[in-house]
Amino acid sequence: MRKIVYGWMIMMGIVSSVQAQEYIGHRGASYLAPENTVASAKLAWELGADAIEIDVHLSSDHRVMVHHDHSTKRQTGVDLEISKTSSAELRKLDAGSFKGEQYKGEKIPFLEEVIETIPEGKTLVVEIKCSNEVLPYLKEIVNASGKKDQIAFISFGWETILATKEMFPENKCYWLSSVVSKINSRMEEAKQHGLDGLDLNYGAINKELMKRATKMGFEVLCWTVDDPQVATRLGAMGVSGFTTNRPGWLKSAVDAE
Repeated sequence: MRKIVYGWMIMMGIVSSVQAQEYIGHRGASYLAPENTVASAKLAWELGADAIEIDVHLSSDHRVMVHHDHSTKRQTGVDLEISKTSSAELRKLDAGSFKGEQYKGEKIPFLEEVIETIPEGKTLVVEIKCSNEVLPYLKEIVNASGKKDQIAFISFGWETILATKEMFPENKCYWLSSVVSKINSRMEEAKQHGLDGLDLNYGAINKELMKRATKMGFEVLCWTVDDPQVATRLGAMGVSGFTTNRPGWLKSAVDAE
């Protein structure tokens, strides 16, 4: 069915070609494994994810930590603010047990540990959850990793993503947003600053926005999609990547449609 829809859209001139979509594991394979851990990253790769997305914060001793929330409470049960806590203290926490006993003892990773898991030909998408002070430390880690060309960056912070693109001109950088009015008002400026694309809440995406983004040469990614019908519809519009909690399952489900 999906091929029939694409064929019709090509014939009608709505899209020019059938492009392959990428499936980006949201915080790794977070449906099955504890989010933002090495275990979750490795499982996502095993399940065939094309990329994974992780979140980073800066600890009080300037280590780049992989974690979503500003506090560790939700994932570890211990309420520590990452920016005010040393990496040594953060590493003592159990970031896996909430997902199952088999993950007991999973640590909040250093960014370096997740970068080490990236297979050849795959991409790590790093969401910057803190402000610009993390950038010099990110630069040091990425440059030393030997996998710089496999790393992309995203951020909701407008100034943060512009500063990231300035620091990493050769790496793809995408602005995160879910507000259609803001997206439309900033596309021109995003283009002027050399951003590579937009990473949008899937509910904000419509044909008009996609037409404009495509005309401006932007790649459009979206989050968070766990429904194959939604993925098929957005793919037909030209969305090139889906951030999903279930990368292996979603990819198989969309291919089967």
